[in-house]
Amino acid sequence: MLIRASDSVLCVIDMQERLVPAMQAPARTLRNARTLLQVAEELNVPILLTEQYPAGLGHLVPDIRTATSAPVLEKLHFSCMEDHGFASAFTALNRKQAILTGMESHICVMQTAASMIEQGFEVFVVSDATASRTLDSEQACLTRLGAIGAGIVTTEMVVFEWLGRAGTPAFKNALKLIK
Repeated sequence: MLIRASDSVLCVIDMQERLVPAMQAPARTLRNARTLLQVAEELNVPILLTEQYPAGLGHLVPDIRTATSAPVLEKLHFSCMEDHGFASAFTALNRKQAILTGMESHICVMQTAASMIEQGFEVFVVSDATASRTLDSEQACLTRLGAIGAGIVTTEMVVFEWLGRAGTPAFKNALKLIK
């Protein structure tokens, strides 16, 4: 199935001050998440941002926070869907596809994706915009999620499926971000 801007919600999970430095390839992960945020903003794809226990892990890193005016939802559950505030915000958008990015992939991203799949949503995990502290954890997460029905995708796959065609102003703007 194709990822469609009109069906999607972009969820950026826990890209926080005390998590980012400990992740595998943090610069790549942040760059790709920021690209997704900018394209989502241009195409009117709703965005949900989360912070896991910000008193302990800090707030979203500036690269992410300044890329969008979307609200930040604080949470304590590892699965965003177990948190009432997030679950209410997500379901109120009435979209069937969730595009997930974030940290740590094998904890909060994994549990959120599994919960969403259990609830019947189409879930796509952006492999180059998610990260864990270890490569083994990242790979195990993606393998497990693929096995239970999540689409494992890249930033460019999401961007070009959202766009659907070349020759538009949005396409030209996205090219500048990708190159």
